[in-house]
Amino acid sequence: MTFLTPSRLTASILPALLLPALALAEEAAPAVPAPVLNSGDTAWMLTSTALVLFMTLPGLALFYGGMVRAKNSLSIFMQCFAITAVVTVLWSLYGYSMAFSDGGPNNAWVGGLSKAFLAGIKGDSLTGTIPEAVFLTFQLTFAIITPALIIGAFAERMKFSAMLLFMSAWVTLVYFPICHWVWGGGWMMNMGILDYAGGTVVHVNAGIAGLVTAVVLGKRKGFPHVAMPPHSLPLTVTGAGMLWVGWFGFNAGSAAAANGAAGMAMVVTQLATAMAALTWMFMEWMSHGKPSALGLTTGAVAGLVAITPASGFVGPMGALALGGISGVICFFGATTIKRKMGYDDSLDAFGVHGIGGIVGAMLTGVFAAPSLGGIGFAKELDMAGQVWVQGVSVASTGLYCAIVSYILLKVIDGLIGLRVDEESESTGLDIALHGERGYNY
Repeated sequence: MTFLTPSRLTASILPALLLPALALAEEAAPAVPAPVLNSGDTAWMLTSTALVLFMTLPGLALFYGGMVRAKNSLSIFMQCFAITAVVTVLWSLYGYSMAFSDGGPNNAWVGGLSKAFLAGIKGDSLTGTIPEAVFLTFQLTFAIITPALIIGAFAERMKFSAMLLFMSAWVTLVYFPICHWVWGGGWMMNMGILDYAGGTVVHVNAGIAGLVTAVVLGKRKGFPHVAMPPHSLPLTVTGAGMLWVGWFGFNAGSAAAANGAAGMAMVVTQLATAMAALTWMFMEWMSHGKPSALGLTTGAVAGLVAITPASGFVGPMGALALGGISGVICFFGATTIKRKMGYDDSLDAFGVHGIGGIVGAMLTGVFAAPSLGGIGFAKELDMAGQVWVQGVSVASTGLYCAIVSYILLKVIDGLIGLRVDEESESTGLDIALHGERGYNY
C-alpha cells in the first residue's frame, strides 16, 4: 500500500494550486506578435534594391568611365561589371552570413556561417516586415558598390587579374566584417553608432582603401605633368544623374519600410545634394573663373556621400548645412590636399568618398540633435558622447581598412603584380587587357 507522505502530497497538490495563477500571468503578459509580411514595405524595398544596383550599373560605370581617357573607358565598365558578378557570388556563399548572422562568442567582430550558401532562407522567411530574400539582396547591392567605388583611385593602371583578386579578398576581410560591426549586431552597433545608410561601412571604407591603393600603385605615367582630361563629360554627367536618382534607394531604402522615415530620408538626401553641388560650383567659379560640369557633378556626389550616414537622423535644415559644409571640405580635399600630398587618386575616390564619408559621419553626431531638427542621439547619449562614438567608429574603420588593404595589395603584388607595364599603360587598358576598344572611330 502506498501512503501519501507530506512531500508527495505537496507535490501532487501544488501544480493544481498554481494553475489559476499561471493562467492569469499568461493573460497579463502581452503576446509578442509574429512578424507579418507588409506588401507596401516589400514593394518599396524591391524598388530600392533595383535603384541601388542601378547606381553601380550603369551609374558609377558611366560616371567614372567618362572621366578617364578614351583608351581606358571600357576597362572601367569591365571592372564595375566584374565586381558586380564576383561580389554577388561571394555574398551568397558566405558574405551575407559573415555580415548578418550570429557569430556566437565572436559576434562583436564577425557573424558566423549559419547562413552560408543562404541556408534556411525561404520564400516565407521574414526580416521585419519584408522577405529576408529582399533584405539580403538589398544589402548585396551595398556590398557591390563599395569595392566599385575604389576603382576611381587606381583607374588606368591596375591589372584586371590583380583587381579581381584584390576585390575578392577585400570584401571578405574588410567589407563583410565592418558591415557586421555597424549593422549586423557588432561592437559599433552596440556602442551606439549612427550610420543610417553607410557613411562608415561604404564611403569611409572605400575612400581609405582607395587612398592606400593609389599610394601603393604609384602615379600614372606622366602624372601630374601630362594633361589627362576626361574623354566624355556627357557620360560623366549622365552617370552622376543616375547616381543621384539611385541614391534615393540607398538612403530612403535603408528605412526598410515605406514610412515617414523613408520620406524624410528622401527629402534630406535631395537637399544636401543640391546644396553641396551649388557650393562646389560657386567655389570653383571663384577659384578658377568658370564653373564646370565636372565640378557641379562632383559636388553633387560629395553631398550624396555626406548625407548618407545622416539621412535617417537629421532634419531639412541640418541637411542643407551638412551639404554646404561637405561641398567646401571635399572641394579642398579633392584639389588642394591631393596636390600638396602628391598622390594620384585618379578620380578622387578618397577626396569625395573618404573625406565626404568622414565629414558626414562626424556631423551626424551634431545635426542629429533635436535642437537642430534631428531625431536625437543613440543610447541616451548627448552630443559630445555621440560625436565621440562617431569618431571612434570612423578612426577604427579607417585604421582597420588601411592596414588590411595595404597587406592585401603587397601580397598580391608579390604573387602576380599589381600594375600593368608601361607599354600597356601607354596603349590603354582597353586594348592591352581586353582586346577591345571603347570607341571605334
